[in-house]
Amino acid sequence: QVQLVESGGGLVQPGGSLRLSCRIAANIFSPNTMAWYRQAPGKERELVAKINSEGTTTYADPVKGRFTISRDNAKNTMYLQMSSLKPEDTAVYTCHTHWERIIVGGRALEVWGQGTLVTVSS
Repeated sequence: QVQLVESGGGLVQPGGSLRLSCRIAANIFSPNTMAWYRQAPGKERELVAKINSEGTTTYADPVKGRFTISRDNAKNTMYLQMSSLKPEDTAVYTCHTHWERIIVGGRALEVWGQGTLVTVSS
């Protein structure tokens, strides 16, 4: 069973920084894609950033220039460095991983973390 262990959420003032971590708690090869999503109460879940196995990154427009996604395959861990945080960044941030070569139920394996709350407020 593959589990994702997230950490780093909390309360921060506007303009502050936080670093989120997502560790894959299993002896498994690195996923093809790792990503961070976020969802605020009453709003749809949105993709924040993603990174593929080659290190190519993609960011949502609202976080470009402020957030940085990275991965350490040796540690099976992904990070999201968040800077210049704004109140509108407040949301539950959730880790997502995807393995193209692991097929479960006719689909490629996807695993979600439980989420960590980030609150940006004075």
